[in-house]
Amino acid sequence: MQQFIDPDWTLSAFQEMSVGVGCEPARVRLRHFVHNPGRSALVCYEVEWEREAYLPPELFVFKIEKDKASERYRYPADPRLPGLAAVAEPEAARRIINRHVLQFPTKMVRVEQVRYRPEYRAVLRHRLSKKISLYARVMRRAEYTPFLAAQAGIEQSGFKVPRLTGKWAEGGVVWLTRVPGRNLRDYLRRGKQIDPDLLLNGLETLWNAPTPKVELPSFSLMRAYRRARRSFRYSLQEPSPARRYLREAMKGLDDFVREWRPTVLAHNDFYDDQLILTQERKLALVDYEEAGPGDPMLDIGNFLAHLSWSVLFGSKRAAASAQRFQQELRGAALARFGWPARELALREAVCLFRTATNAIRHPRADWEERLTKSLAQVLAILG
Repeated sequence: MQQFIDPDWTLSAFQEMSVGVGCEPARVRLRHFVHNPGRSALVCYEVEWEREAYLPPELFVFKIEKDKASERYRYPADPRLPGLAAVAEPEAARRIINRHVLQFPTKMVRVEQVRYRPEYRAVLRHRLSKKISLYARVMRRAEYTPFLAAQAGIEQSGFKVPRLTGKWAEGGVVWLTRVPGRNLRDYLRRGKQIDPDLLLNGLETLWNAPTPKVELPSFSLMRAYRRARRSFRYSLQEPSPARRYLREAMKGLDDFVREWRPTVLAHNDFYDDQLILTQERKLALVDYEEAGPGDPMLDIGNFLAHLSWSVLFGSKRAAASAQRFQQELRGAALARFGWPARELALREAVCLFRTATNAIRHPRADWEERLTKSLAQVLAILG
């Protein structure tokens, strides 16, 4: 993994791709890294040009797979996201929106990238006027129908949900309305607090919702756990504290993961960055593509695990706020649903185990120290 965060290697790799525009990049930064040891690696870099070039930053991607030729491409020419190149270009986006979204054609579309995960998904903001914006979610074709089913399931919950305004099946794109409000993660990091029952009310209605007519894929905790475990084993060297913590964590989690089964419709990726706090003090759920058969305690455990990450690596104020809300949410959930504390702790620990891959997927110079701290906290949760 070290070569992917080495500045000399990244600059050399960029030059070998011959994707320059007649000038040298001022900076090449690793933006996203997904590694399946022994099988594949997907690496996304952000390139910043010299100021005199008057060019915006660009993204380029390496994909390396075992026994296959490597792939290299520039955003938005993502081969697994068929609609991305079109909706990322203003004039093409305008034509597609007029065809699939609007009854009254628009004459102009401004495009802003919100989020991009190579070969997985992208979120773009389409500004139609000063007051009107839509969010385009671009996905792989195989995930298009499940997403629409998940949308229908989430709409039955107590959360506010963005309204679906248009869809383009061939491109794997849907357009959703903007939900005004404040991102819950940013809100908590500023030291603000909310009533945990706002979360629990919405989740309880989701868990009690009827099964969607379209069958949704079940969440596989085993697959997610094994992927994280492989990544840690490959990245960490012997002997090291992190390697020791990894072995101890696996002893506490392997049997639980092997026996875990989904029970009800759940969110399956529930945490603070997925939520908007509206002006009416209600919660809107804006990211729910993983929704399907899952486990209520795992939804809460995942939220607690992301708060643990903020406690470990956030600013002093953000860490204190996250820890306070974490204690309140854990206590409220246990009291409301009567869950055994040990069962919730197991789920919180396995979710933090998976979240710890952030240290590898978004690597920094201190990635191993961050991973060591994360695994130590997994052991603390397990007791």
